[in-house]
Amino acid sequence: MSDQNSTLIGRVKSITGSKVSIQLDSKIKSIMPIVDGVLYRVGQIGSFIKISLGYTKLYGIVNQIGADALPESLRELVMNENNDARFTTRWISAVLIGETFIDKFERGVTQFPNVEDEVHIVTLEDLNLIYGGMTEDQSICVGNISVSESLPARVDINKLLTRHCALVGSTGSGKSNSVSVILSAIAKKNEYKSARVFVIDPHGEYNSSLKDDNQVFRINADVSKNEKELYIPFWALPFDELMKIFSGRVSDQQRDYIREKILELKLGSITHINPVPNQAAITADSPIPFSIKKLWFDLDDFERQTYTDMARSIQSNLVQTGNANELRSNIYQPASTTNTAPYLNNRAKGILNFLDSMRNRLVDNRYRFLFSPGEYEPTHLGEIVRDLNQLLSEWLGSNKKIAILDLSGVPTEIMASVSGAILKIIFDSLFWAQNLSVGGRKQPLLIVLEEAHNYLKTGVDSISSRTVQAIAKEGRKYGLGLLLVTQRPTELDETVLSQCGTVIALRMYNSSDRSHIASALQDDLNNITDLLPSLRTGEALIIGEAVKIPSRAKFFKMSESPKSSDPKVNEEWKKDQPDVTEYSRAVEYWRDQRFN
Repeated sequence: MSDQNSTLIGRVKSITGSKVSIQLDSKIKSIMPIVDGVLYRVGQIGSFIKISLGYTKLYGIVNQIGADALPESLRELVMNENNDARFTTRWISAVLIGETFIDKFERGVTQFPNVEDEVHIVTLEDLNLIYGGMTEDQSICVGNISVSESLPARVDINKLLTRHCALVGSTGSGKSNSVSVILSAIAKKNEYKSARVFVIDPHGEYNSSLKDDNQVFRINADVSKNEKELYIPFWALPFDELMKIFSGRVSDQQRDYIREKILELKLGSITHINPVPNQAAITADSPIPFSIKKLWFDLDDFERQTYTDMARSIQSNLVQTGNANELRSNIYQPASTTNTAPYLNNRAKGILNFLDSMRNRLVDNRYRFLFSPGEYEPTHLGEIVRDLNQLLSEWLGSNKKIAILDLSGVPTEIMASVSGAILKIIFDSLFWAQNLSVGGRKQPLLIVLEEAHNYLKTGVDSISSRTVQAIAKEGRKYGLGLLLVTQRPTELDETVLSQCGTVIALRMYNSSDRSHIASALQDDLNNITDLLPSLRTGEALIIGEAVKIPSRAKFFKMSESPKSSDPKVNEEWKKDQPDVTEYSRAVEYWRDQRFN
């Protein structure tokens, strides 16, 4: 250990809870002393200090320097006795965050310093002691500690998953690369044979950066790249979310009527499921297959019927026979405008406008992944070739550790509903499987929500917000962890953000976003977020339960950049002009809703 005098920087002058005010020693001539050949910086925001108390050493993080760090109780006294600006600014304050006893570091403080206790620089030997206690088995390495690049930045995988995590940063700060590093570190752990990560990716950013370790599901999948077609069976959606997909409006009575018809269809199809579900437990929200085309046809047919008698017991003849598969209506003899046959159906519910909007969605190619989900599409009797267990085994039981649901082909107007429906399917399945080997407790699952602010808007009551709140509050009990990724934390639901035990904050300029993050941190450390605008690209403050001590770390750089990485303008503009016939292909892809 270095000579204590060479590391001495000041003495404790005031203690308030876990916060200590330190007056720098007047003998310090440089704020960059050299100890054992290593250059250190004294009084840097986010740097560490050490206070020795016998066998125990307390460690703190500097959060204020200069006149602002002067204790209120001493401020007036110092100013009256000595107006020397150098004296009033030679102060730092620090927050005590941990201690070592017999060469073992632990978060939290069991004893506090006294006034006039010596304060020392934290040396490399101390840093190795602080950061070296996390074993490789329980952690992943995501980069290097900024103050010493020889020290690996490790994250506790248990706390990261079970206590949830928020990764935030401005555009261009390195968010996507940081997420890729974390997920790649998990996938590359050979001992994590049954690790599973589920990524909801609105823009298809991670297909390339994680290509060796993932299974991608996307609309219009490219089989040559081993992608699989993305299907989300409409019948697995709760009733209210299914109704939101259609643009037509209905009254409460009309909604209840449609709910009853869906329930009838689901009850009629349960005999085709093995084993047959308990009929008493079935509701319109139950994930039971039914034909939505038959639903539309039956509802539409009833609205259009006319009768030859006033009692409305004998239907008029058909003018044109419809077809449920082709979404063609039955056309009856038109009702008379006088009080003669054919007579209107006076029991009709007045939902033809809604049914028109429903048909428009069903024939829209952009919604094929939902309403024509391949072998998951039920027949008119509710029979299916593949059931939800096969969908879940593809999403969660693949030999690839990372499943990416690329939602770039999903219409933006239903992105929130679709994302919420996916999360609801995952959460409910693992909730009911909690005592099985594929349940979250036996095989934990990390759910990554990229661009989380797009479908977790604060104050918005949506299925995605409700489901993520449920996972944030209760997911730990069922082995579900969240990694929320966003560039606008102010737009995130505060309930969800407050449940994140770990925050990884990259460069962030917006003051309101920084304040939002600061409010989620320990009170004494919240002003450390003032560092965020000065962080380098790919550098982050990692604060919370997944690290032994709040850390400033530089993330590794992925060899394959995520799709969101910036184009190299100077290189791309040096290339020859592309063939203008490419614009024809651009329009073709646009019309076909595909990328190649």
